[in-house]
Amino acid sequence: MTNQHIQAKLQRIKAVVIGASAGGVDALMDILPGLPASFGLPLLVVLHLPQSRHSQLAEIFGRRTSLQVREAADKETLTPGTLYFAPPGYHLLVETDHSLSLSCEAHVHFSRPSIDVLMESAADVYGSALAAILLTGANADGALGLDKIGRQGGLTVVQDPAEAQMPAMPEAAIRLRQPDLILDLKSIHSLLLEMGKNSC
Repeated sequence: MTNQHIQAKLQRIKAVVIGASAGGVDALMDILPGLPASFGLPLLVVLHLPQSRHSQLAEIFGRRTSLQVREAADKETLTPGTLYFAPPGYHLLVETDHSLSLSCEAHVHFSRPSIDVLMESAADVYGSALAAILLTGANADGALGLDKIGRQGGLTVVQDPAEAQMPAMPEAAIRLRQPDLILDLKSIHSLLLEMGKNSC
């Protein structure tokens, strides 16, 4: 894909979804801190977590970023410049009115929350105005979601498997559909900064 095509896609972005599993906290620490408070897009993150444990992700990243950070709540309306983490034990979905919903439906890829569930629901709402980033992980969750976003003209980004702590997840996505970009974490951070500037 040419740089021109990527630039055209970047101009359209209205929301960003990010998925990660094993090694994901470290990867998120490389790409999220440093995003400015003026970042003009909502960011939604699914990170596979043990279901029984309280998630401290919002507290941890709230101390390390200038964004508003919170655990996603049912019926909450998406706000630009806010980072939402899926709570443990619930699938996170985007509704057509740009609100969030939480679901207790069956596990997908042994996971709830599932990356595919978030990505596929967000693709239905945002279409080509969605950017999706898939990071390190040990299973294939996210590959189908990324494929759907790519088919609808959204921007698809996968962490370089050579750099990932667990390459299985990025590799599964790349096998299913060639993403727009395969990048290291430093370049993903730079891309997010560019998305934020375009959204202002």
